[in-house]
Amino acid sequence: MRVFISGDIEGVTGVVSWAQAEGPHADHYDFSFARSMYTHDVNAAIRGARRAGATQIVVKDSHGGCRNLLVNELEAGVELISGYGATPHGMMEGIQAGFDAAVLVGYHARAGHTGLMAHALVGGLHRFWIDGVEAGEIAFSAALAGAYGVPLVAVTSDDQGCAEAQETIPGVRTCAVKSSMGTFMARLQHPSATGPAIEACVEHGVRHAQKISPIVFDGPVRMRIAFQIPQLAEPLALHSGVTVVDPYTVEWSGATFVEASRTAYAVFEASRAGRSWGD
Repeated sequence: MRVFISGDIEGVTGVVSWAQAEGPHADHYDFSFARSMYTHDVNAAIRGARRAGATQIVVKDSHGGCRNLLVNELEAGVELISGYGATPHGMMEGIQAGFDAAVLVGYHARAGHTGLMAHALVGGLHRFWIDGVEAGEIAFSAALAGAYGVPLVAVTSDDQGCAEAQETIPGVRTCAVKSSMGTFMARLQHPSATGPAIEACVEHGVRHAQKISPIVFDGPVRMRIAFQIPQLAEPLALHSGVTVVDPYTVEWSGATFVEASRTAYAVFEASRAGRSWGD
């Protein structure tokens, strides 16, 4: 049995702020703690998948520059996809047909929720929609897995991210490692409790993967982004296939979800050009 795990850092055990999650920089004093907890939660997911019969596990580090997981401290025998590059599947890079299940560890709620550090897909985005329905990283990753026939079977996050996952993916197993009390405040559980809870959650999800249907979008698929500031959208007027709806908003379509997602990641990268405008 083959299992794909994609990890993010905002939704892992003990992390409540960007000063912890965004690093390494001098003002992000707690990044080493966040990396340790991220690795702790992913390891619990690996153990759970193995208890359910996984024989091959691929882990994708998907936060920021994607160099956060401590490979030397991961459970032995897994493969880690680390680092940042121009790849078509973003947080799900490495997913392909033939995996039996996908798992998301440490994800966060989408923008507009009261979840801990809730936001849209990348920096500078305000809101994101797929076929007119607002979506976040959980739905986006679930759909990329579904495009290859892979069901998303388990999600770990805060309570708000878990609620979003349950609304998005019928039958998904979730594990809340903390309860959001605002953007940068949460009621935390001890790692000695979250580790076994994640392990049990992922074991159940993987063991019952055949009962969960992949999330599939029939083409064509339309995506829309509203940026936080207009200069992020402005450079995209030069991007073929992207329509600027208003100074903050762009949209595009793809014949399939994968094709539309490739444009999404190109849009994310192109929007970076506008960040230095006006400096």
